[in-house]
Amino acid sequence: MKILVQKFGGTSVADLECQKQVCAKVLAALGRGYKMVVVLSARAGETNRLLALADEWSKTPDLAERDSLVSIGEQLSVALFAILLKDAGVKARSVLAFQIPLITGDEYSDARIRSINSDWLRAELEKYDVLVVAGFQGVTEEGRITTLGRGGSDTSAVSLAAALQAEECEIYTDVDGVYTTDPRVCSQARKMRTIAYDEMLEMASMGAKVLHIRSVEFAKKYKVPVRVRSTFTEDPGTLVTQEDSSMEAVLVSGIAYDKDQARVTMRGVPDKPGIAAAIFGPLSEGGVLVDMIVQNTGRDGITDMTFTVSRKDLAKTLELMQKVNAVIQAQEVMHDVHVAKVSAIGVGMRNHSGVAARAFAALQKERINIMMISTSEIKISILIEEKYVELAVRILHEAFGLDWDMGE
Repeated sequence: MKILVQKFGGTSVADLECQKQVCAKVLAALGRGYKMVVVLSARAGETNRLLALADEWSKTPDLAERDSLVSIGEQLSVALFAILLKDAGVKARSVLAFQIPLITGDEYSDARIRSINSDWLRAELEKYDVLVVAGFQGVTEEGRITTLGRGGSDTSAVSLAAALQAEECEIYTDVDGVYTTDPRVCSQARKMRTIAYDEMLEMASMGAKVLHIRSVEFAKKYKVPVRVRSTFTEDPGTLVTQEDSSMEAVLVSGIAYDKDQARVTMRGVPDKPGIAAAIFGPLSEGGVLVDMIVQNTGRDGITDMTFTVSRKDLAKTLELMQKVNAVIQAQEVMHDVHVAKVSAIGVGMRNHSGVAARAFAALQKERINIMMISTSEIKISILIEEKYVELAVRILHEAFGLDWDMGE
């Protein structure tokens, strides 16, 4: 049995005309001999409408009941699309997560997938040519509906592809692939034919909204080829796959940026063992994710500790740091929200030197000051003033030769 998984986002199923275009994609794949699992999101705007209803009814709606409410959006999409397929003469049925079942934990609004009954899905594919599955939703062991978080339909699709050992998982959206950077910022951005899982993970972690980060984690773990395509064109899109030698030959594959950054500095911190734990322990316990960290060289028994957090966590961070400061007696707690992070990403960094030097030189030429630096095996991230972020993206894109048409 040849199985293909296709996922269509909210703009792809927004209305009848859009769903007719989706139907044409499905019919074309059926014509190539595939059994199909089609995963759908709620129609564009529907999830926000349902969330607004919950907020209208309660200032603090129960998360389990809110998940039950917002899952209606996907149920609506799959039922309507199954009707369309049946009218086209296709043996199809709609499927909700509890029917499979797709089991998750009980982390309502951001649940994690634990297991999928692939035997049930295969049995249904023997009876039907297309299963139209509601994305974004799961069910706990106790039978309560859960949702997988924003973008969770991508994770639904990739996890189903993994469970069924599908040939490929096609993610259809309103963009035609993965670009070397944001085309809205850099007109010279190029669509890539392929990108490695690790590179896509880094891009997603930096806020690139092409794929949900957990879907890429699933794809990497289970080696699921994922193709990002546009619903509205025949472009082959970008294949997210295992890295190979050709990818390693490219020094940098993409430039990403993240404006959701806030810088916090604890000035005049006592320079002694245990201080870092005293600062970052409460942040961890409070669920605050810390990104970049820099400790200045200590003098006269004091030092400065600087780190970055998401802007949405800034208020909580400052509250926690004031409590910490009452204990460690730093001189002051400072913060700055007018910062942004720019990153150069590429698996080729593992085997090439000089990436950081080239990036620093390019930014220095334009007199862009670097506030903080962090590195990983395939990424260099630089914190700069937010007002320079778009210029920095274009400069680095050019500096690493991404403006060239490399056949991508």
